Amino acid sequence: MTGPLVEFDGVTVRAAGVPRLERCSLTLVAGKVHALVGPNGAGKTTLLRALLGEVEFTGSIRRQGVAIGYVPQRLPVDRTVALTVEEFLALSRQRRPVCLGVARATRARIAALLERAGLSALAKRPIAELSGGEFRRVLLAHALDPRPGLLLLDEPTEGFDRDAHARFESAVREARAAGTGVLLVTHDRALVELLADEVTSLDGQAASAS
Repeated sequence: MTGPLVEFDGVTVRAAGVPRLERCSLTLVAGKVHALVGPNGAGKTTLLRALLGEVEFTGSIRRQGVAIGYVPQRLPVDRTVALTVEEFLALSRQRRPVCLGVARATRARIAALLERAGLSALAKRPIAELSGGEFRRVLLAHALDPRPGLLLLDEPTEGFDRDAHARFESAVREARAAGTGVLLVTHDRALVELLADEVTSLDGQAASAS
C-alpha cells in the first residue's frame, strides 16, 4: 500500500455552536503508531468519532479503503444480556445467529485469538461480569482479528495490570510490524514514549505534531 492511510485537514467539530475540535490536521501512515495527547475535552475522542462518521465535521478526512479495528474508551454493556465472551466475539464471525449456538469453526478461531491474547480463561464468562480492563483486552483481541489496516485505540490500557500492559505493548508492536497504522489516544506519557513514532498534541484548537 502506498500513500497515507488517513489525512485529516482542518477538521473542525462543533456541538450546539460550541467547538469540540478546531482545525485539526494530521496524517496517519501504515506501520506507524501516531499518539494523540492532550487534556480532557481537547477533542481526541471527537477526532476518532469524526473518522468513524459518528459526528458531523467541516474540513476534510481523506482515507484509503482499509479495514478499521477500534477499541473505544467506553462501550456500555447491557447487564441483562447474558452473552459470554465467546458468544460476543462470535457475533461478527459467523452468519447464523449466536442464539442457535457458536459454530465449531468459529469456536476454534475464537479459542485461538483468546489464547494469543492470554484470555482463554474468559471464554465462557458473561461479558457483563468482566472488569473494565478485562473487557478492553477482549475488545483489543476482537479489533486485531482479522488484522486491520488501521487500528484506533482510545485510552485502551485503562484498568490494565502489569501483565495486561505488557501484552498490549507486544500486540501493538506486532501490528505495527505487520504494516498496520495505529492512532493511539492516551494520557499515559510512558506509553507514548514506548510506542509512538509520532505525537500530536491537542488543546481543543489546532493540532501540534512532533
